Amino acid sequence: MSDILTSSMSKLGQMSLVVVVFFAVLLIVFFAAGRATGRIQRPVAIVVFLGPAIVLLLAGLLIPAIRTFVYSLYGASSIRYIGLKNYEWAFTDPGMRGVLINTVLWIVITPILSTAFGLTLALLSDRMRKRSESVTKSLIFMPMAISFVGASIIWKFVYQYIEPSQPQIGLLEQVVLWLGWKNPPNWLLWTPWNNFFLMVIMVWVQTGFAMVVLSAAIKAIPADVIEAASLDGATGWKLFSRVTVPMIRGTLVVVITTIMIAVLKIFDIVRTMTGGNFNTSVLANEMYSQTFVQADNGHGSALAVILFVGVVPLIFYNVRMLRKERALR
Repeated sequence: MSDILTSSMSKLGQMSLVVVVFFAVLLIVFFAAGRATGRIQRPVAIVVFLGPAIVLLLAGLLIPAIRTFVYSLYGASSIRYIGLKNYEWAFTDPGMRGVLINTVLWIVITPILSTAFGLTLALLSDRMRKRSESVTKSLIFMPMAISFVGASIIWKFVYQYIEPSQPQIGLLEQVVLWLGWKNPPNWLLWTPWNNFFLMVIMVWVQTGFAMVVLSAAIKAIPADVIEAASLDGATGWKLFSRVTVPMIRGTLVVVITTIMIAVLKIFDIVRTMTGGNFNTSVLANEMYSQTFVQADNGHGSALAVILFVGVVPLIFYNVRMLRKERALR
C-alpha cells in the first residue's frame, strides 16, 4: 500500500512540475512579446499566438499521421517493409470485406434515418406552443448528453436475451413476447439484423442533434417567403417539398455529413455491445482490434489511414457548405 502511495505521489509531483514549467515558459514568452517594440513586434506577436497552435498541430495530427502511414507499409512488428500489402489485405480479405460492408451500411443508413427523424420532429415541434416545444426538444436532445458507452449500456438492457420461460428484463424481449412471438432470437446474435439493432442506438443519439439544427434552420426561413408560398396555394406537402426543403438544403447536407463523420469513427457502441463479434465489426473497431488486441501494427495502421482518407473529404465538404451557407446569409 505504501509503495502504491509513494508511486502516486511521485507521478503527482511530476505532473505538477510539468504544469509549473509550462506556465513558466508561457509567462516568459508573453513577457518577451510585451517588451518587443519596433519592427520585431509584429513577427514576435505572430510567433507567440501561432507558434503553440502549430506545434500542437504538428505533434497531435501531422506527425502521427505521417508515422501511421509509414507503419502501414511495414509488417506486424513494424520491422519488415512490405509495401502496399496491408492495403491489399484490407480490401481482399474475406473477413475484412464483411467489416467494410458493415461500415458502408452504417454510413448510408444511420445518417439518413437520423436526419429524417430529426427533420420530422423539427417540423412537429415547430407547431407546438413555445413552452411545450422547449420541453419536448430537451427530452429528445437528452441522449446527446450521454456517452456512446452509456447509451450502449442502456440499450444492452433493451436487447437483453433470457429464455422465454424465465422472467424477462429485456424490454424488446418482453414486448415481442406480449405480442405473441413465442421464441424470439437473441437480438445481438441474430445476423445480419444485429447490425441494424446497433444502428438504432446511433440513430437514437443523433436524432436530437439533427432536430435542433434543422429546427433552427426552419425558424430562420423568412416569414414573407412562407406567406408568399401560402398565397400561391402551397400547403402541406407542397410547402414542405418546394419551399422548406430547398431553403434548408445547405443545413440538411451539413447535418448528414456531420453524422457521417461520427459514424465513420464509431467504435464505442460496437465495442460495448458485441466487441465486434457476430459479424458486427466496423472499420474503427477492427483498427483497434488489429493494433491493440492482435498486436499487428501494419494492419491497424492501414485501417487507420483508410479511415482518415474517408473522413477528410467529408470534413472539407462540410466546411465548404458551411462557408457557402454563411455567404448566402
